[in-house]
Amino acid sequence: MNIYIAVLMLTIFTLPFGTPVLADFQKGLDAYDREDYATALKEWKLLAEEGDPSSQYNLGVMYRMGKGVAQDDKEAARWYRLAAGQGDAGSQFLLGSMYLNGIGVPQNNLRAHMWVNIAASQGIEAAAGERDNLAREMTPEDIVLAQQMAQKCVAKNYKGC
Repeated sequence: MNIYIAVLMLTIFTLPFGTPVLADFQKGLDAYDREDYATALKEWKLLAEEGDPSSQYNLGVMYRMGKGVAQDDKEAARWYRLAAGQGDAGSQFLLGSMYLNGIGVPQNNLRAHMWVNIAASQGIEAAAGERDNLAREMTPEDIVLAQQMAQKCVAKNYKGC
């Protein structure tokens, strides 16, 4: 095959940043619904590595539940953290829940409150309930600190939280 044809074909079959066109979120979702986790993983991993927060969230779910991969709470938290850092409310809620329970991350009520509070501010009703339940177990000073952490996190567009 001529090198120019090979380069042309590679260009045609890739998106910017080198993500193959064949990486398709909906194809991954359809595969997951069929319990074809290998295909879902293949589709979403490519997109997640390029920064797609929905794919990152779904990989977090796969690792948390052990669907098509070895169950790995640390890996789930890593994918949720990446998506949460892009404003994905579902990932923010689940990451907060993981901090609350010390699953895949060290247990930390301040970080738990921060993340569920952020998720609640984006309309996740279950996050609001979890935040309120957690607040009952925290000191008023810790609640204020967690709220300040959440405000700083949002002001920094979720970077470095």
